[in-house]
Amino acid sequence: MQLRIFTEPQQGAHYDDLLRVAKATEELGFDAFFRSDHYLAMGASDGLPGPTDAWVTLAGLARETSRIRLGTLVSAATFRYPGPLAIQVAQVDQMSGGRVEFGLGAGWYAQEHQAYGIPFPNRRFDLLEEQFAVITGLWNTPVGERFNFEGRHYTLTDSPALPKPVQPQVPVIVGGNGPRRTPALAARYATEYNASFPPKAEIADRFARVRKACEDIGRNPDELHYSVAMVLACGRDEAEFTRRAAAIGREPSELRANGLAGTVAEVVDGLGALSEAGADRVYLQVLDLTDIEHLELVAAEVAPQIPAA
Repeated sequence: MQLRIFTEPQQGAHYDDLLRVAKATEELGFDAFFRSDHYLAMGASDGLPGPTDAWVTLAGLARETSRIRLGTLVSAATFRYPGPLAIQVAQVDQMSGGRVEFGLGAGWYAQEHQAYGIPFPNRRFDLLEEQFAVITGLWNTPVGERFNFEGRHYTLTDSPALPKPVQPQVPVIVGGNGPRRTPALAARYATEYNASFPPKAEIADRFARVRKACEDIGRNPDELHYSVAMVLACGRDEAEFTRRAAAIGREPSELRANGLAGTVAEVVDGLGALSEAGADRVYLQVLDLTDIEHLELVAAEVAPQIPAA
């Protein structure tokens, strides 16, 4: 199982905060550093100093790290046109030496769209489907050939489809809760399906739906990674766990029910349960970006007890 660090910078972070966490992620042996793609804080957070752009952040981290994978969980299709987004992701892939992974979703947070003047259409899943078709179509068009696309939302005419990513295929992550369209989209485009903050009892069923969607189109479901994102709060003892829960404004009992939380032994058991449900990757949502000791604890005492991928 791969353990990845997942941050939520819209809750309040400078680039330097993210750089410090990304460097710790690399030095401590985690597989990847991911961040959300949001422009507005959620809940009681004031969000200071304000949002940072996901792909600007990843471009900086691409030059400051050398091993870890870098990506979004997930970018919103409402934020950017697919042509320029394909260019951005390809450029960051080049800047990182081929370490980018691309998560894209329909977008859901209406308030951030209102706050920054971003249209928030009703039929966002249709827009998402076209973005996947355009972005992967641009990347997969051979050099020297042209890409054309005519859809309901986007039209591309005689595009040179440049630049190309360094990787022959940028890993594409599809996530979501829909029982039909999301699994079908994952089966068609994804190298990974992600279940973000799901009820634990539903994880195996969500993976099964994606596997069935792959089989329906003749794709081997074992070609995909199956991942889960869950909030992390781990302590050497109950007092340390309780302190970390308080630092992110969560109740210990709620964290235990819905996240990877508690003592080291409890977090190890929680990861084992996710593995039994079919997950081969876990995104550890780290909400207190000042607590590098939290990452050190997981790297030293949790990760060695988890079978390697």
